[in-house]
Amino acid sequence: MDTITGHIERITFQNADNGWTVARLQEPGKLDLTTVVGTLSSVQVGESLKCQGTWKNDTQYGFQFVVQTYEVTQPATIRGIQKYLASGMIKGIGDHFAEQIVLRYGEKTLDVIDQTPDLLMEIDGIGPKRYAKITAGWAEQKAIREVMSFLMQYEISPTYAQKVFKTYGEESIAVLQENPYRLARDIWGIGFKTADKTAQKLGIGKESEMRIDAGVEYVLNDLSNDGHTCYPVNLFLEKAQELLEVEANQVASRLAAIEQEERIVTAPLTIDGVLTACVWLKVFHVCEQGIGAELRRLQGGSSSLRSVKTKEALVWAEEKLNIQLAENQRIAVAKSLEEKVHIITGGPGTGKSTITKVILLVSHQLTQKIMLAAPTGRAAKRMSEITGLKASTIHSLLEFDFNINGFKRNRENPLDCDLLIVDEASMIDTVLMFNLLKAVPTTARLVLVGDVDQLPSVGAGSVLQDLILSEKIPTTRLTEIFRQAAASKIITNAHRINAGEYPDLSNDKGGDFFFMEEEDPDKLTDLIVNLVDSRLPKAYGFDSFDDIQVLAPMNRGTIGNRNLNDILQKKLNPSYDPLVKMGRSFHEDDKVMQIKNNYDKDVYNGDVGRIKKIDKVEQEVVVLFDGREVFYDFTELDELTLAYAVSIHKYQGSECPCVVMPLVMGHYMMLYRNLIYTGITRGKKLVVLVGSKKAVAMAVKNDKAVKRFTGLGEVMRGLR
Repeated sequence: MDTITGHIERITFQNADNGWTVARLQEPGKLDLTTVVGTLSSVQVGESLKCQGTWKNDTQYGFQFVVQTYEVTQPATIRGIQKYLASGMIKGIGDHFAEQIVLRYGEKTLDVIDQTPDLLMEIDGIGPKRYAKITAGWAEQKAIREVMSFLMQYEISPTYAQKVFKTYGEESIAVLQENPYRLARDIWGIGFKTADKTAQKLGIGKESEMRIDAGVEYVLNDLSNDGHTCYPVNLFLEKAQELLEVEANQVASRLAAIEQEERIVTAPLTIDGVLTACVWLKVFHVCEQGIGAELRRLQGGSSSLRSVKTKEALVWAEEKLNIQLAENQRIAVAKSLEEKVHIITGGPGTGKSTITKVILLVSHQLTQKIMLAAPTGRAAKRMSEITGLKASTIHSLLEFDFNINGFKRNRENPLDCDLLIVDEASMIDTVLMFNLLKAVPTTARLVLVGDVDQLPSVGAGSVLQDLILSEKIPTTRLTEIFRQAAASKIITNAHRINAGEYPDLSNDKGGDFFFMEEEDPDKLTDLIVNLVDSRLPKAYGFDSFDDIQVLAPMNRGTIGNRNLNDILQKKLNPSYDPLVKMGRSFHEDDKVMQIKNNYDKDVYNGDVGRIKKIDKVEQEVVVLFDGREVFYDFTELDELTLAYAVSIHKYQGSECPCVVMPLVMGHYMMLYRNLIYTGITRGKKLVVLVGSKKAVAMAVKNDKAVKRFTGLGEVMRGLR
């Protein structure tokens, strides 16, 4: 193998999934940059590398150095040192100070920072605050380098070194040597297989109890990411056996011990009429049991609101609002004024918003202690616009407290309300519903409003559906589409799809629903880009960023969200100075989405924002979410993904003036009726379906959405 050295001048491409990177290396004494390719997931612009590999003459791209192994070294040239310091690797040093420091200290620069950092105070502009930031950043980088070296011995991507160090600090190496499976449990983004490689290299055997216990929890966590709160033991053992490559009875023999440690629960559950042994992660079992107990408490308590003459109240409200309610709407309002807990469900155009307004109008004659909430910021904002009253996200309503690592609002410190109305209730997962119910006062009324035919929550569970099917909570189902809504083809097609009928794909001039047929993946990609960048903005005045959202069923493939994001980013928001971190390329003004709940930042899975600023000196990215600035350290950027195109599931609870939705046969694994129904109902003014009629037909026919195993239904049926 050959060896080359130099510093990374720029990164041309980096694959987020496998770390495959194309970079340009400046070798000492060479005028031209060298193209290096290989799995270099951790490298940053400005870093110096010693690479071992082979030369290859690519027919399309010319000579390339294919890297087999590499190590990060300290830069040896003045240019390399300056590039390294300017890269943002050390907080407090950017282009300006990198140039000034290197001008002063030349090739001794890194020795000065490491051994005599007080000399940095001689540089104009470096005061005590910046000095403290630089020295702290340098010390952290040294510690991270040690962790990185340790991780690389065990084939763990150095990308995670900073995350590991932030989690465990100076104890990082000791923690990992003691129990490497903590990586999968504690570090978001590191899976069991990565931790398992480390464990095996540390001499932990395949059949060790530590390994099997970690595998059990990992499989259950993985299943919860697919929406399951529990899983049949026999099917679970098959999955665990496949992962761990040990006998099923070896896994089964550990379940009792793990349950004794209160990490899991095993119990019988009736599935399709058959009593079946199931296994839960403890948290989900506690939450499901808790939801049942809290609903029993609420239903059993008396209301603090005086009773009203419902018929007279309805007539009065109709006169006040100058409306006439349909019979089902009157029933929904009446039950909401009479029952302690009531569910209202229905599709678009069935009058859920009107019902909410009437409930509020009447209830305001009884109390001012009324709260409105929704699972997402956008849903809460829309609720405020419809009602004219303040609506909060459920998370902010419950007030997360880091001192207790939980919500401040609970049974001991309940919400101060007589009535709580929650919109988009289909999005509420098991854990959030339990925490919400704990905070509702026993004397309050609770109204849950949502569309049970939409996709279930992103988090584990199918709470709204389980509550309705249990028949233990009074429920009103709205089915009638009102005249004004019936004029919208978005709404009529959504209801046709929900009923299993093929939608009307004819393109009416001036309509709000269009279909454009194109089955060739490359041509379809070009069509989507053209629609977002040019045709729709010109025809309707839509803003390509704020008013148009591409929703694709899958992330992978040519017509997947990842590829569409890369192409749309290059077209709509190109940059000659991108920030490449963890396989992702970020540009200022990019449209991005948060992909995990972050209580510290008060941003949640599915929130969409825009990058306002990328600060390479402070190593942070500023993102605007609904006008609020949120700061991300460079090590936290795996929480963000580009959002020019997103999955339908992630966009649930949000709306956009215009939705462009590709459907092709390549998406066959995700072509479900409730998926296409949910996607179409995200468009407020215009929906453009593009792709294959055959794919549309497949989605409409397929009502066998992936079954979620949950225990809530059985808990509810056990309520008296």
